[in-house]
Amino acid sequence: MSTQPTTHQHECCAAHSHETQKVSDTKIQVHPWLAPVVSLMLLSTGLLFDSTLAPWFTPSVRLLWYAVAYAPVGIPVLAKAFRLVMSGEVFTEFLLMSLATVGAFYLNEYPEGVAVMLFYTIGELLQDAAVHRARRNIQTLLDLRPANATVLRGNQYIKIPAAQVQPSEILQVKAGDRVALDGELLTAEASFNATALTGESIPKLLTQGQPVLAGMICEQQVAEIKVTRPFDESSMARILTMVQTAVSKKAPTELFLRKFARYYTPAVALLAATIVLVPWVFVKDYHFHEWLYRGLIFLVISCPCALVVAIPLAYFGGLGASSRNGILFKGASYLDKLSQTGTIVFDKTGTLTHGTFVVKNVVSQVATTEWLALAAALQSRSNHPIAKALIKYVQASAPFQVNQPQELKGLGITGIVNQQHVTVGTTRLLSHLGIAFPTQLNDITSTLACVAIDKVFAGYITFADELKADSAATIAQLTRAGINTIILSGDKQAVVNEVAAILQVPTAVGNLLPEDKMQQLQSIKAASVKPVAFVGDGINDAPVLALSDVGIAMGHGTDVAIETADVVIQNSEPSKIITALKISKATQRIVWQNIALALGIKLIVLALGAGGIATLWEAVFADVGVALLAIGNAVRIQHRQIGT
Repeated sequence: MSTQPTTHQHECCAAHSHETQKVSDTKIQVHPWLAPVVSLMLLSTGLLFDSTLAPWFTPSVRLLWYAVAYAPVGIPVLAKAFRLVMSGEVFTEFLLMSLATVGAFYLNEYPEGVAVMLFYTIGELLQDAAVHRARRNIQTLLDLRPANATVLRGNQYIKIPAAQVQPSEILQVKAGDRVALDGELLTAEASFNATALTGESIPKLLTQGQPVLAGMICEQQVAEIKVTRPFDESSMARILTMVQTAVSKKAPTELFLRKFARYYTPAVALLAATIVLVPWVFVKDYHFHEWLYRGLIFLVISCPCALVVAIPLAYFGGLGASSRNGILFKGASYLDKLSQTGTIVFDKTGTLTHGTFVVKNVVSQVATTEWLALAAALQSRSNHPIAKALIKYVQASAPFQVNQPQELKGLGITGIVNQQHVTVGTTRLLSHLGIAFPTQLNDITSTLACVAIDKVFAGYITFADELKADSAATIAQLTRAGINTIILSGDKQAVVNEVAAILQVPTAVGNLLPEDKMQQLQSIKAASVKPVAFVGDGINDAPVLALSDVGIAMGHGTDVAIETADVVIQNSEPSKIITALKISKATQRIVWQNIALALGIKLIVLALGAGGIATLWEAVFADVGVALLAIGNAVRIQHRQIGT
């Protein structure tokens, strides 16, 4: 059983999903789980009748009952085996499954034959659903592209489908609206939230002639934009294309059972035939039915039921354990890949940080810091993230009278507070108002708010995007575990360097657009011999989440990042990555324990069966019994307490 379908497995699963979903000559859709549910109900009822020795459950009725139970799950596999044989691919797991189950029916072990096919079908359906879940949801990106745009036509603005807007036309974007197409700003200046593209949490002030990208959100004003690219070539459209391309580059993992079946299936078929036919040459009292019975027992014992159950159940146990720890894996294959990961790449904003500002430092140029409370009072009239951080920091209780507040977009705010003229903003705002300030402020790389009282510089406040409480401990544990850590961010390089220094991350690159992150990640993957994971939370992270071997999204991030990722940390705590790693490694250990258990016992009983020592009781144990042992082993991980 694989954690990701191979070509034949996928085709078989497709056969199950299509052949059971569609009724010939009709449009009726049937749920793909209907066939295994019906088979399970009939099998369970038949076993009940067997145990109660119901008088009406005669051999003929019993055969018919189990044949009906077998049909929903067995016929698609039998048909697939036949088609592959006809196409020249004889030795496949489909043929072995077919021979083993038909052999079980020949030996009157009907429940065994039904159970084998039932387990196989359930496993295939579960795996198919897990692998394709993320891909089906990629289309969510389209929801972020505005369907309509307001365009200037005939001396008036009208709303039309965004796809109909042509280059050189003029768009009007109101406050709070998302820009639908790429263009150049015609308005003198306007503030835009570019988080969707760069991940940078600070609104970006653009001036006339500067490029505006689709996906940006206009902040608190109306802006006019001249379109430079058609809708399908916009920044958001390119992100969608990159995500789809990156997903298509994920090669399907060829897992253990498929590889093993290349040798196991023809070997078992050849040995079974040898057991039946070779004794005819060497045994004097050769009885065909006796040796055929041994050969069929051999096939029943060698049926891959235990392997089919052992591997996926170990993964399902890991998936269950991770779910209880607030970690969602979108497929068992990502448990496998994460356990082998050698490098984890982090986005900064919203991933290692909260994505919200806090006051980092307050520097006063006057004798007292009364100016700080006045600045906070004025900032209470603003919705800017920096204003909210300052208000939270000061927590002033004294009443302030604020008059004539005037916010200059991207520069700051001025007003009268308790009859004093207060200015809070950038050095550009101070220069614009003719307020003198120390020139070294221009060299500060942190986010800065300068304060002047009655046009006299009073001091400044620096702000930082607050690190999550467990970010440093997470990086430290990853480093101790021998995993490389890297930061790729759309934020300023100076800010990224500062965060990297605090967390002790050796490599950190800033000022990256989605295309740049893609190139950086491709280089990292090319230089790494082990899988590379990426952790992010924003729309701009969607392409790299899809391109990485394991994409990990923060649960408080954007819907697109969550849908594109392979793993979702529901509470957005970086430390959960450590928990996920521990669960993935524990799952891998159980997987290989189950493989060793299944193969070891089977090889022993196979030898006994070939010698005529093992009976059907041993055959049942070697198949169903080993499967139950594997189930018990897999369940262990679900009850383990795995901490960070």
